[in-house]
Amino acid sequence: MAKKKTEKYLKITQVRSLIDKMEKHKRTVKALGLKRIRHTVIHKDTPQIRGMVNQVRHIVEVEEIEQ
Repeated sequence: MAKKKTEKYLKITQVRSLIDKMEKHKRTVKALGLKRIRHTVIHKDTPQIRGMVNQVRHIVEVEEIEQ
């Protein structure tokens, strides 16, 4: 039997407010799908998502999960 390949995902949670943040960071958080503090979204672990998270790492918390 062939092994089932597990995909990696990122669980991203907004932990800080967007008030007084740069407009570029606000747009990045919105593009990730986050709407408010303590809102969580799950995205596939891709270089594009990693880059977005890296840009706003002071606003969000990231956890790697496998499914």
